[in-house]
Amino acid sequence: MQLKQIIYLLPILFLVVACGKKNETCELDPKILDQDLDVTVTRLEDAFFGAQSTQDYLFLLDKYPDFAELYLQQSLYFSPDSLAANLLEVHQDSALRVLYDSVKVEFADISDLENELETAFKAIKYYFPDFKAPKVYTFVSGFNSDLIVSEDMIVIGLDYFLPADHTFQPDIARYMAVRYEKEYLVPMIVLAISSKYNITDPAQNTLLSEMIFYGKAYHFVKAILPCTSDQYIIGYTPEEIAECFDNEEYIWAHFVENELLYETNPFEIRKYIGEAPFTDAISTNAPGRLGRWLGWNIVDDYRFNQDLDLAALMMEFDVEKIFRQSGYRPRRPE
Repeated sequence: MQLKQIIYLLPILFLVVACGKKNETCELDPKILDQDLDVTVTRLEDAFFGAQSTQDYLFLLDKYPDFAELYLQQSLYFSPDSLAANLLEVHQDSALRVLYDSVKVEFADISDLENELETAFKAIKYYFPDFKAPKVYTFVSGFNSDLIVSEDMIVIGLDYFLPADHTFQPDIARYMAVRYEKEYLVPMIVLAISSKYNITDPAQNTLLSEMIFYGKAYHFVKAILPCTSDQYIIGYTPEEIAECFDNEEYIWAHFVENELLYETNPFEIRKYIGEAPFTDAISTNAPGRLGRWLGWNIVDDYRFNQDLDLAALMMEFDVEKIFRQSGYRPRRPE
């Protein structure tokens, strides 16, 4: 059970209120910020759209071998020359060049992105000293790839993160497309990185195990990005978050009364964990992925009640232990 490493597509005190979760403070410890770690984002879209010949592309493939292999999948081509020829043809496409121009206008300055990533990477390294900041590239993929996150490299398809009202939009369901805004980008990256530290037991294949897995993942993101709204972590609107907490007793009762926690049927699990515009089994007004949201609440309670550091939480793979020792109970709306 793992978040995809390739995606196509602080000690904190958690306080719970009726409309969502709040941190007592969102300020990062100076020990985190003072670490010697710098992030520079390399804008490969400029280099690739500026190339004029196959020789130019061969030079770029040689200069960025990690990008050539993981992102462009160079090994699938007969030779580097054939990939270079393909790149030359693709980057001469007029529609793609218009898309590139749009990205350059919207993302003329990415210093905020660099700063956010640098702060996030510092926080991850603070809690997990073995963490090494990966290279970060941006690109214009022509809506072929939104985000790739590996241990050594991140590639951001900036075209996926154009404003929602932009002429160019990816061909994905609207309920998912709304999450492709700038504010979601760094939380998405941190969520993907969390899978490296989110230890699981492959033998545990229940709905509860999926809930706890995603709960740990979202908790990780909130710990690393404490000033980030829950909206940008789980992808619910503020109104949906408020309604979830207002109806938490009803939601929890549905899981308990239908004996869902130890369900192993993947089709049943998907109803509560998988991407969907709503959780139909509960209500067409309930947002999708409610099992993940509940898992997040359980994990929050577990860490708070057991007074664990983040690394210890992510290492714990016994979902039954997490559930029982969380003392989780639905909050009554105020």
